[in-house]
Amino acid sequence: MPAMTMRTRRPARTAEPLDLGPVDPSAFPDSETRRAIDGGAASERFHEVLAEGGTVLADGAMGTMLFASGLQFGDPPEVWNLTQPEVIRRIHRGYLDAGSRIVMTNTFGGNRLRLGLHNLDTRVAELNQTAAVLLRSEVDAMDSSGPAALVAGDIGPTGAIMAPTGTLEYEEAVDVFAEQAGALVAGGVDLIWIETMSDLIEVKAAIEGVRRVAPGIALITTMTFDTRGSTMMGVSPEQAVVALNAWGADAVGGNCGNGPDELVGVMRRMRSAAPDVVLVAKSNAGMPELIDMRAVYRADPEYMASEALEMRDAGATIVGGCCGTTPDHLRAMAGVLAIR
Repeated sequence: MPAMTMRTRRPARTAEPLDLGPVDPSAFPDSETRRAIDGGAASERFHEVLAEGGTVLADGAMGTMLFASGLQFGDPPEVWNLTQPEVIRRIHRGYLDAGSRIVMTNTFGGNRLRLGLHNLDTRVAELNQTAAVLLRSEVDAMDSSGPAALVAGDIGPTGAIMAPTGTLEYEEAVDVFAEQAGALVAGGVDLIWIETMSDLIEVKAAIEGVRRVAPGIALITTMTFDTRGSTMMGVSPEQAVVALNAWGADAVGGNCGNGPDELVGVMRRMRSAAPDVVLVAKSNAGMPELIDMRAVYRADPEYMASEALEMRDAGATIVGGCCGTTPDHLRAMAGVLAIR
């Protein structure tokens, strides 16, 4: 029996259509243009993995594993790429051993705005490139003993609010994301994964920033639908999948949120709105409880495995875990996805 009781899924709602306006092909090249840049070399490994068919398993939480290893609340996880590299490599190795085919670098907060909160804004290149090198070394060591895995450069939100609601101007955001993406590419990533976004304007800036430094690289984008089926900024699954696909993402979906039951609904709505888009589902292990100043997630590996099947059946091609998930969760997910 699952370790927690989940809520009944809400019926899908119809979203208002989204007017994207004209898409600038120089900033957001389509797939044909991207592949023509280098003959498709920059995205070749990603497309080879997809072409194998079946569900592709991503990894689970980095932060959960770091807290279990001694990271203190409020400390920047990216510093551990320099001070505790063996811990980072061990975490990556755990997910690779569990069967993950796409593993993300320890760089969620690796942009200069978030790092600036810790006076680390001048070390963006060092922290991101080192993170990519650490993961690259683990993936390359695994390639000879099993199916090839991919190194995904992780880019999270800036933590600032975009203008005009907030103070972060679009061009500055593009530059912030381009700086981080450039360092990740220099470190040898196979693709970029933009995650946990709530504002379409910010994720658009992130996509443009990535394309400025690596126009042909494979790109996954996921948003967080944690507010009555929409993001915190009111973006619906239908609006997200249409916009992110138009801006040139190779795969689109949801991560984090309130647990796998709600993300299953997001997958269904995205699939209905865009039947041909590669979808991604990377859910938390349920809703967290605060115990002794730590977030505790109650969904056990067996429950997450059963929900992985639901997410796949709802349309997700790439499935993984977010906050609260561990290699044990991913191992259970790999088992059911492989045998059914």
